[in-house]
Amino acid sequence: MRLRNRKQHLRQRAAIFPGRKFSMQNKKLSAIYSAYLACLNHQEWENLGNYVADHVAYNGHCIGYAGYLHARQDEFRTIPDLHFSAQLLIADEAMVACRLDFNITPSGDFLGLPVNGKRISFAEHAFYEFENGKIAKVWSVLDQAAIESQLFP
Repeated sequence: MRLRNRKQHLRQRAAIFPGRKFSMQNKKLSAIYSAYLACLNHQEWENLGNYVADHVAYNGHCIGYAGYLHARQDEFRTIPDLHFSAQLLIADEAMVACRLDFNITPSGDFLGLPVNGKRISFAEHAFYEFENGKIAKVWSVLDQAAIESQLFP
């Protein structure tokens, strides 16, 4: 019964998103991505390499694993209450699209804005391309207008 429901669910998703392939591989990629977020949230830096490729690119720039690790560590240093929370997650054969919601209190400037410890809420829309089960490319867009509207009402 459960397998039939899974097949029915995949057919329904295929009807909503024509041209996209939905399979158990997509579920596996979703699980890998969820484990990656848990790794970030627990700051398990020694395990990040299980999820991120050595040649990772961020918004079109090859920053490599060391650059990616350093950027994530810096985020947690300047945003002590940082927590990655996926509100929407869609996966296909090699990509994950995600809406992450944040409710954080950055110290100092954030995205060039004088946040200085004020609590802000915003969304990030991120797209991840996977190679061999690891994140190889990331495209990220943050809702800076939402932040500005909270700082300068």
